[in-house]
Amino acid sequence: MPGEAAAGDVGAGAVTVLRWLERPCRQGVTWGVPWPRGAVRPGTPFALAGGVPVQSWTTATWPDGSVKWSAHAIGPQAAPAGSYELIPGAGPAAPQEPVTVTRDGDVLRVSTGPVAWALSGTDLITSVTYGGAEIAREVRLVSLRQDTPDEDGSRVREPYTGRISRIVVEQDGPVRAVVRLEGRHVPDRGPAGDAGKDAGETLGKGLGEALGKDAGEAAGEDASWLPFTVRLYFYAGAADVRVVHSFVWDGDASRDFLAGLGLRARVVMRDALHDRHVRLAGAEGFLTEAVRGLTGLRRDPGEAVRRAQAEGRPVGEIGDPEVAGRLHLIPAWNDYTLDQGSADGFTLRKRTAPGHAWVTVPAGTRSRGYGYVGGAGGGLGFGLRDFWRLHPTRLDIRGAATDLATAVVWLWSPGAPPMDLRFWHDGMGQDTHAGQLEGLEITYEDHEPGFGDPHGVARTHELTLRACPATPPAAELAEYAALLESPGLLTVTPGRMRMAGVFGTWSPPDRSVPAAAAIEDRLDFLSDFYARQREERRWYGFWDYGDVMHAYDPDRHTWRYDVGGYAWDNSELSPDLWLWYQYLRTGRADVFRLAEAMTRHTGEVDVYHLGRWKGLGSRHNVQHWGCSCKQLRVSNAAYRRFLYYLTADERTGDLLDELAAPEETFLALDPLRKVRRDVYTPDPAALSVGLGVDWGALAAAWLTRWERHGDERARDRLLGTMAGIGALPYGFLTGEARLDLVTGRFDTTREAVDVSHLSALFGLPEICAELIDLELGVPGFERAWLDYCRLYLAPAERQAAEVGRALSGISMIQAHSRLAAYAAARTGDAELARLAWRKFFHDEGDQLNVNPLQREPGWRLTEVRGPAVLMPVTEAPFVSTNDAAQYGLAAIQNLALVGDELATT
Repeated sequence: MPGEAAAGDVGAGAVTVLRWLERPCRQGVTWGVPWPRGAVRPGTPFALAGGVPVQSWTTATWPDGSVKWSAHAIGPQAAPAGSYELIPGAGPAAPQEPVTVTRDGDVLRVSTGPVAWALSGTDLITSVTYGGAEIAREVRLVSLRQDTPDEDGSRVREPYTGRISRIVVEQDGPVRAVVRLEGRHVPDRGPAGDAGKDAGETLGKGLGEALGKDAGEAAGEDASWLPFTVRLYFYAGAADVRVVHSFVWDGDASRDFLAGLGLRARVVMRDALHDRHVRLAGAEGFLTEAVRGLTGLRRDPGEAVRRAQAEGRPVGEIGDPEVAGRLHLIPAWNDYTLDQGSADGFTLRKRTAPGHAWVTVPAGTRSRGYGYVGGAGGGLGFGLRDFWRLHPTRLDIRGAATDLATAVVWLWSPGAPPMDLRFWHDGMGQDTHAGQLEGLEITYEDHEPGFGDPHGVARTHELTLRACPATPPAAELAEYAALLESPGLLTVTPGRMRMAGVFGTWSPPDRSVPAAAAIEDRLDFLSDFYARQREERRWYGFWDYGDVMHAYDPDRHTWRYDVGGYAWDNSELSPDLWLWYQYLRTGRADVFRLAEAMTRHTGEVDVYHLGRWKGLGSRHNVQHWGCSCKQLRVSNAAYRRFLYYLTADERTGDLLDELAAPEETFLALDPLRKVRRDVYTPDPAALSVGLGVDWGALAAAWLTRWERHGDERARDRLLGTMAGIGALPYGFLTGEARLDLVTGRFDTTREAVDVSHLSALFGLPEICAELIDLELGVPGFERAWLDYCRLYLAPAERQAAEVGRALSGISMIQAHSRLAAYAAARTGDAELARLAWRKFFHDEGDQLNVNPLQREPGWRLTEVRGPAVLMPVTEAPFVSTNDAAQYGLAAIQNLALVGDELATT
């Protein structure tokens, strides 16, 4: 872009142009920016041209201590610019209304200028005031626990409420403040189902006693459940707060059934009933209601009155006595519910009071998940991002005709069947490893009794609360709903991203060569295809949204949603990496959103966050947690780093911090326990670590922790194991090494040669490229990696000449072509470059494992209609997620490494 810094000129005083991912937006925004090594020294301030106040901090550093990634935040802008210029070395402007965080006795007070938010030890937010007038109070988490799955018609539901045990101020302004709250849900035994008084008495009288106290201690471990973390994001000048809620499932799937999970707020109602308003978002606009309606009456109050009420303004004096004298005879609608039971439809209903029948309201398809309750004198906006995608969800308004209304955003609707997390089959007699391996041969499911347990999986939701001084006009409400759906994000161009030298091997698209243009078309085809499949196949729902299916069943014209290990993909063969690299190089917003949703899902649902498998993820299955293969290859930090660095998202940072000591997970479970030919028990002094899938995930976690926190332990383990691999006689070709947990070093005496086709398919090439680019000075490491890259696809005679025998188990030829390309680029070997492209196009090699993508030269979509399908769909039977992800990664890296050879291939 004009005026942007050129390569080698990104440092103090240089300008980096920031552009919007989608469109300019008026909300507070946080984003990340990468910097070339040595360009920005520690402690360098940042400013935005034009005097826009910005808050900045460092999220990662290079080994020399210079800034690798910085994060920045701006408050809401009345007229946001189309782009911004970020200048390192200049002091930032101060906001006119800085966000402040102060302690007032036992209360934490956050002021954003127009709005004051009070936090205490009982609720997430104790009170919300706008201009001194209280808008809302008692913002808290609520849940319903049910004792049966409701299959026999009998049930007992017990209300719970979230109790705060810890409050931490992570940032305190001046542009952005972040407050983290932690706690658990406890039985709600307060009057009328209100646990506020109970919780306050148990925890103490406020913030001072809440800090540091464990909720389980206060309530009793047997009574509490669903540990949660909530972050509240405040921006200078903002009237809204962003709420990021994460909870971990710690129930017993056989007897605990979650029947409701929500965020509740009390809303102060001061206005006359006909000046109170309810707004609930539909697929396009809003349900526009007054608690006491003045439209459609037999007696007309006048156009001015009707228009004012419909637009959410005070109606003023009602001049017609025929109407004014009969207001008490017009029903007041007290309660409203919008229930999104599926991705295809929501229902609406309202009633005048408890004990009276509900009246149905015309229904719709996909609610945007935003609501408002209040009046001309103020009210509360509230909503849930991806509302219909994360069904079953619900918006409730209760007591709108009373002095204190209640608004609830339900993350799991109480109107839906309770959440049933029991395992999906009875085991079918697969009680031994031999039986389980036999099952693997037919359904590809790696079953083991007791291993399909969801205890420890998590889910994150993003919500918003907005204090409004009056009922917002329809256009403003629509804007709030749009911002909730696609939050604003600033980013740099792909060229500027590449200039920084982050994330290893990739380059922006170059269509100047016809063969490269054809590959780019196919890369676009694949990302577009998965976006389309998500919609057509309805890959939505509380636990499912963000993931994709593993393999296709052309006979039934459906993905294999019900076949063992062929159903949900759970990061198998790195679709996360493929989508993120495709975003980096193209800057496409739709690809970013695909990758963002996948990272949110795979980092939470597919990974254990507490319990015996904490830190491990589950291989692909009909249920996300169903497979007995629990490995670091799924909880891989390599899959989360992109979202963290691009957005500075603290929750993603939590997931990375859970992997502070990833090597210790090998004590919990031996990944090879079912197929070992040797006798092995996990030994802290000699832990079996695969040098492909396992070490790649370890290295990603250690590298990320080192660059984020300067963690010397992580650095030493990374460098030590790199040196160990370099010292092994056959390097990466050894396949496995034994790790001493105390020293963090490998035993380097092993001389075996053992190659797996999976070793390089879970982020190992990408992490090795980053490590080599860092020039860490580890003897033998680059040589060991280049040997692996050279020999994997080499002729059998060359393999035998170098390591004593031909390598066995060679497959996934196209995926591994990028290894040959990497070796070619590092060594300048033109023949290796040509080999890489031959193997990519697969005109030779292991035909039994030929990539199915290559069987369909046209890469066409087929439309399927008629009685064989539930509804019209498009299919590409030659596509599986394994092949799509690895085609994408190989194409991207080959183009970056040896793209020049395409013109002669």
